Amino acid sequence: MLENSIYYGKSEFYDIIRNLGGTWNDSKERPIVALIKLSKDEDICWAVPMGNWYHRDASAQERINKYLNFDESDIRSCFYHVGRTDTKSIFFISDIIPITDNFIEREYKSKYTGEPYVIKNKELISELTRKAKRILAWENANPNFYRQHITDLKNYLLNSKSN
Repeated sequence: MLENSIYYGKSEFYDIIRNLGGTWNDSKERPIVALIKLSKDEDICWAVPMGNWYHRDASAQERINKYLNFDESDIRSCFYHVGRTDTKSIFFISDIIPITDNFIEREYKSKYTGEPYVIKNKELISELTRKAKRILAWENANPNFYRQHITDLKNYLLNSKSN
């Protein structure tokens, strides 16, 4: 996995989240941005799910904007981010997951070039990374706080590599 590249995860990975007691009830095939390599293990990458902003109705957009407008000191301000990939995208930062290459199904291809999509906008990457690090710091202080059970999932991936 290359950092800042976009992929699709295998459905079996989302089953692991559920088997570990986490919630992953997204019925859509949602792309994920490989954002930050795990410092303990370079094979594990923190990935953020994303979706198309225009697929949200007005009430969903309003709800997301409410979170985006929380004071920066409020952790809820990091739950989402809106930015541009090959379309206006919503990044679900609080749904961040650790993932390995074994659970990547395929690359996300640009709708314009057909090539694998890599986010090159430095400001977007910087903001996604900042928010992701805040979410991960919160998770570190409050294990399994988020619905996908980030801590259990990370430990599962680390333990499965050592077996």
